[in-house]
Amino acid sequence: MDTGARLKLVRESYKLSQRELARRSGVTNATISLIEQNRVSPSISSLKKLLEGIPMTLADFFTFDQPPGQDQYVFRGGDQPDLGRNGVRLLLVGATLPSRQMRFLREQYAPGADSGEEPIVHSEGEECGLVIRGTVELTINGQVNILGPGDGYYFPTTLPHRFRNIGQDEAEIISSNTPANF
Repeated sequence: MDTGARLKLVRESYKLSQRELARRSGVTNATISLIEQNRVSPSISSLKKLLEGIPMTLADFFTFDQPPGQDQYVFRGGDQPDLGRNGVRLLLVGATLPSRQMRFLREQYAPGADSGEEPIVHSEGEECGLVIRGTVELTINGQVNILGPGDGYYFPTTLPHRFRNIGQDEAEIISSNTPANF
């Protein structure tokens, strides 16, 4: 299901009008309408902001219509929903587990792709990761860091942060954060 149709399904399931969701999230009614019509593709940070008005995590958004997997312990590559947008793939392991305590992702960034123009900020938690391949610019609280294969990071997610592939090839990161509020 595409992002626009999924947003409309979720919004209507929560019995929210576009106007009410706009009021709750701080995203304009016109933008919500354009997203639902698939005329605009929101960045990860923009979609997260929109979902905070429901409230709902990105993981819950992309697995909204999937049954819970309570006794599932292995998650094959094809069973990992992609939470990403605009040249970024965010493959979530364990998405259907109802009581997940952490988020574990395989992140893939096309050349020039980023997590969004606006830095991401969470109300609580920590994030860590390891660059598997490529060159990633990670900005944390205004400090720019260039990471390559084998380089890792660990920071409080209350600090504004942004990821960007500055290399010529795809970049890949394995990351985890807690709580599982992404």
